[in-house]
Amino acid sequence: MSITEQIRQRLEAAFAPEELQVVDDSESHRGHAGFREGGESHFIVTIRAPAFAQMSRLERHRAVHAAIGPDLVGRIHALGIDVKG
Repeated sequence: MSITEQIRQRLEAAFAPEELQVVDDSESHRGHAGFREGGESHFIVTIRAPAFAQMSRLERHRAVHAAIGPDLVGRIHALGIDVKG
């Protein structure tokens, strides 16, 4: 299973989001640090879920990182997060 799909599954399980997009943005970083041939090194996550409504921006980002898990976070170079409640 791809890293993209693993991220998607973990975020769906943790937050039951109303909106979720997981974009592999690796190709736009070709030639930069952390780029890997075949992609799956740079991601952009857009997520909207009621669970985030009472959280601060920092708490939201921490919750997303925790849901993705250290095993996956450790395998990617960059993670952009756009999260709203």
